[in-house]
Amino acid sequence: MITFLCALAILFVAYFTYGKFVEKTFGMDDSRPTPATTQADGVDFVPMSTAKVYLIQFLNIAGLGPLYGPIMGALYGPVAFFWIILGSIFAGGVHDYMAGMMSVRNKGKSLPELTGEYLGETSRYAMLFVSVMLLLFVGVVFIVGPAALMANLTFESGGPGVFAGTMFASKTFWIAVIFVYYFASTIYPIDKIIGRFYPFFGAVLMFMAFGVAGAMLFHGLAIPEITSWADFTHPKGLAIWPGLFFTISCGALSGFHATQSPLMARTLKSESKGRVVFYGAMITEAVIAMIWASVGMAYFPDGIQGLSAVLAKGGPGLVVNEITVGYLGVFGGLLAILGVIAAPITSGDTAFRAIRLTIADRFNIPQMSVQKRLMISVPIFVIAFFITQIGFAAIWKYFTFSNQMLAAFVLWTGTAYLYQHGRNIWMTALPATLLTGTLVGYVLTAKEFPFGLSHTIAVNSGLVVGLAVFLYLLKISISRKKVIA
Repeated sequence: MITFLCALAILFVAYFTYGKFVEKTFGMDDSRPTPATTQADGVDFVPMSTAKVYLIQFLNIAGLGPLYGPIMGALYGPVAFFWIILGSIFAGGVHDYMAGMMSVRNKGKSLPELTGEYLGETSRYAMLFVSVMLLLFVGVVFIVGPAALMANLTFESGGPGVFAGTMFASKTFWIAVIFVYYFASTIYPIDKIIGRFYPFFGAVLMFMAFGVAGAMLFHGLAIPEITSWADFTHPKGLAIWPGLFFTISCGALSGFHATQSPLMARTLKSESKGRVVFYGAMITEAVIAMIWASVGMAYFPDGIQGLSAVLAKGGPGLVVNEITVGYLGVFGGLLAILGVIAAPITSGDTAFRAIRLTIADRFNIPQMSVQKRLMISVPIFVIAFFITQIGFAAIWKYFTFSNQMLAAFVLWTGTAYLYQHGRNIWMTALPATLLTGTLVGYVLTAKEFPFGLSHTIAVNSGLVVGLAVFLYLLKISISRKKVIA
């Protein structure tokens, strides 16, 4: 319990200390007007209250990420706490803030445009392909997954379900319903659906996590502590690196967040609100991740072994259901339904919205006209529909790698931005270097790729690449200081 409470305290303090440092390093300037005011169009560029934007940003980047990822990461033991803390403070928070604030400084542009601006044309089109594909598959998964859950919804333990034999038991029916909702949410002005309902769902997701945390503290669960170096090893003897860095992405560092930050950059009233919305939402997500990682390790009999058994039986969704119902009763079950069904839906629709805006930015298509929005959105949803009808597991298995590769691109883009503006590059360069070396290790060992090298070779290769990048950055930094001097 001490490790858990200390971790929460560190995250809280980090928002007011390192978050302030990040803001200062970026060069926040409240005298500069934001795109929400200079480009207000009533559709995507709409000034909204800071509290509302913060809750929407939190929900957009969260989805099921800070629940499922940390629950899976709990299998690694208390070392998961270490990654959540360091990852969110020094990597994820920086990543989300830079993505959002670079967009603010560049007329609310989407991620590929930012990358092209600071890393060149090749990076622009590489990022365009990677980000659109990633968003498309996130959107599709968050159609099919919730649709399947709704079709199988049962309110009677062991019973056939109250919707058995009706159209509500059809997965196809729910896919159609979610498609219609996604289409409306993608087309309508951001303050009409997303701005009106998402703060509520964001608050529900928080309430569920804090309710579980309160029950966990009340019952005095024996949460594993970090007391020695042995706690930094996997209970089953598996390698922590690079696996943990990819198992817990949301809650520590996730490239998907950078596709969502520009959406909120178009609604920010002033630059000083960026720390609350971007860095603050990431720290909040880390708190949620800490709660679910902790309860995942301690709730079930036999600890991590018990968690592993439940995961084998029904996956992270069953874990969430058993914990919320066990701690919060019927009310907890309703929260679980909202969390496991509503949360991915509210991330899926913003994924499609981000695709629309990304394409509009690249081809300079104004979005004030409904016809222009339809011109982009209709083909996107046609493609998404066909993807739902085929097996795409072969492509989806590359999602984890693509997600973290996206994060590396964003951190390197942030490094280029800071360099060009004469600011301290190490705030983004260090986590970018770490992630680049980690990606090398992942490619060399992950089963999705053909190399299949030993963990030792992967570690050494990642270290060599990371060291080479670090030395190159050090050389650049020293050279710049000499020129300034």
